[in-house]
Amino acid sequence: MFFPDAITASVHRTSNRSLAALAMACMLALAAFPSFPQGYPNKPIRLIVPWPPTGTVDILGRMLGQKLSENMGQSVLVDNRAGANGIIGSEAAAKAAPDGYTLLVDNITGHAINATLQSKMPFDSLRDFAHVSLLAWVPDGIVSLPSLPVKNIQELIALAKARPGQLTYASFGIGSSAHLAGELFKIMAGVDMLHIPYKGGQPAITDLLAGQVTIYIPVLPSVVPLSKADRLRLLAVTGARRSSAMPDVPTVAESGLPGFEAINWFGLMAPAGTPPEIVGRLNAETAKVLQAPDMRDKLASLGFEIQSSTPQEFHALLKSETEKWAKVVKASGARAE
Repeated sequence: MFFPDAITASVHRTSNRSLAALAMACMLALAAFPSFPQGYPNKPIRLIVPWPPTGTVDILGRMLGQKLSENMGQSVLVDNRAGANGIIGSEAAAKAAPDGYTLLVDNITGHAINATLQSKMPFDSLRDFAHVSLLAWVPDGIVSLPSLPVKNIQELIALAKARPGQLTYASFGIGSSAHLAGELFKIMAGVDMLHIPYKGGQPAITDLLAGQVTIYIPVLPSVVPLSKADRLRLLAVTGARRSSAMPDVPTVAESGLPGFEAINWFGLMAPAGTPPEIVGRLNAETAKVLQAPDMRDKLASLGFEIQSSTPQEFHALLKSETEKWAKVVKASGARAE
């Protein structure tokens, strides 16, 4: 059993007291400290993924769950609860018992963007979750057909200014990170482009290849093969630094829009009220998983940039990202369908 130092000292000072009095003193002192969750985990853990199978969040969640299961000696069962732009699964996680046996893997859309995009949310991402750790991030790309008469972001901006309202940009859905990245680009570049939302990435790519839209803002890994095959031209990536998957491609920030950054980040959360000891254990185990060479290599091959954090750092990131994208949502007038 865990005994704080103050209690140990008290034992030595009161050796001549009655056992009953000492026991009472220990009970009162221990009441001031949170109980330690002995043997955690001692049953399977449910890991909610609030998006469909085979998607980016699902892939990352399953890889993380498998490694946590191996390291912690308990099954981690992935539970896909898709729907409502990630809200259904996240609500289920927020309302689950805060005992460490229900966790959530989600992304920027489900929390930082939804907070303003949705007219009403059934949970508060900052208040109703314990923020265990950031996991990784993936930049978007800005791609066009090679036939478009632009080779970089500066030329794209010049073309958009010469043809106000005539150029179009595709995203994989209203309220997606790609949609908001496009709106941020419009604001910072001072251009007028028409947003064309699609229900998924593949229809957007199909229409771009057919010349139906001017540019597309996809999650980078989805278009790397097409770029390397010269079927699409990758003009820039939207992260603050270049992608390890395409190191020769510049960022938007270094291409004429200093300060531009729009990434898809992913994090691990638990219901608010989960004991700090459990959050700390999960944070340490998550860091261990992300540092494993096989995990790093696999995620890198899929286009992920590993980024673990402390719970406090993840909470601060969520707060700053929520504030940042709230301004973009309000300026663009975007609303959930």
